Amino acid sequence: MAFEDNIVIGREAVIYPDELEEAFIRASGPGGQNVNKVATAVQLRFDAANARGLSERVRERTLKLAGQRATKDGVIVIEAARFRTQEQNRADARQRLAALVARAAEPPPPPRKKTKPTKGSVERRLKAKAGRSVVKKMRGRVESD
Repeated sequence: MAFEDNIVIGREAVIYPDELEEAFIRASGPGGQNVNKVATAVQLRFDAANARGLSERVRERTLKLAGQRATKDGVIVIEAARFRTQEQNRADARQRLAALVARAAEPPPPPRKKTKPTKGSVERRLKAKAGRSVVKKMRGRVESD
């Protein structure tokens, strides 16, 4: 996949490459001396609040799903340092952003249809309640005749 291509997620969601801002930073964790010299981790910034490729519904859901990764200004920041090369981390960050927007672009679930309990289930519930009532009444004080 070329990194200059649009990331098409659906009818309501397209991420344009000029809306992405990448910064390469030093990764933490293992890697020996190499980790102190080479900036392989990627910090990907996507201004979701002003993205022209997102519909209003997808924009709101994306920011909601991003949680702590979204700033107050509506910029989503994704850090990828899973791999040892810039290219792999760059692809990983873009895939994670695309997955987040894809989850936001999913259609809402159909509304729940309210149903009545069946006559038999109501009778069984009431019978069970009556049975418990009898058990609890039997726990009382024993009266002598």
